[in-house]
Formats: sequence, structure tokens, C-alpha cells
Amino acid sequence: MPIWKKERSLEDLQNWNRNTAAERLGIEFSAIGDDWLAARMPVDARTVQPFGILHGGASVLLAETVGSCAANLCVDEEQSYCVGLDINANHVRGARAGWVTATARPFHLGRTTQVWDIRIVDDAGQPICISRLTMAVVDRQR
Repeated sequence: MPIWKKERSLEDLQNWNRNTAAERLGIEFSAIGDDWLAARMPVDARTVQPFGILHGGASVLLAETVGSCAANLCVDEEQSYCVGLDINANHVRGARAGWVTATARPFHLGRTTQVWDIRIVDDAGQPICISRLTMAVVDRQR
């Protein structure tokens, strides 16, 4: 059973991120399931640190992008929206080339908060980063 309140295409999600940091880093939404959302990011000059490996901040930006979009798909957009409260990340392996893909799945979808698990893997499916994102659900009537 889908958790999404309104059906959105990958193109819709891409348009949400037009003219943002996510677009500047080349983040592309790649797949959506009943209870998960995935996006990918290139490992290139925009996303590496001086030693040529994926910058941890770029991984966190990817994680928050996919988690935040997923969170907002889970609320009635006329009543509320979601914003980040907290994010943590454990960087478990470096990446030097190719793409990394983040998949967000919910731990908790509450009335005032949501908690998301985001796993980032490389092209070979090896774990790169494990992140947890906490979102606040904000009432639009405030």
C-alpha cells in the first residue's frame, strides 16, 4: 500500500528541485516505490573533496534531498509541509567515480514529525553512507 498522499512522477520531483543546490550537484530522481524514493548523484568535480573522493557534505545533501522530498509526498500539501529538523550521517566507504544512489524509507510517519532512513550506495551496490533524517511536519495555517 503506497504511503504517498498524491501521485507524483519523477519529472515532478525533478521540477521541485529546479534552481536548487540539488540541481547544481546533478542530483536526479531515479525511482519511486510504494514506500521508498531513490535519487542519484554523480561523483565528479562538483561533489568530491580535494583528495578526489566523494565529499561527505555532498552525501548529506543527497540524503536530505531525497528524504525531504519523500517526507513531503507523505503529507496533504494543502494542509502542511515538511522541513528538516536533524540529520546525521555515517560515511562508511569512499567513492571516486560513477554515481551514488540514495534510497529513503520511513522509520516513522507521525502527525508532527517523520524519521527517514537513507542508504547511499555506489554503482556496485556497496554502502557509502547511512543517514537518518528527522523532519518536522508544519501546519500551513500557522
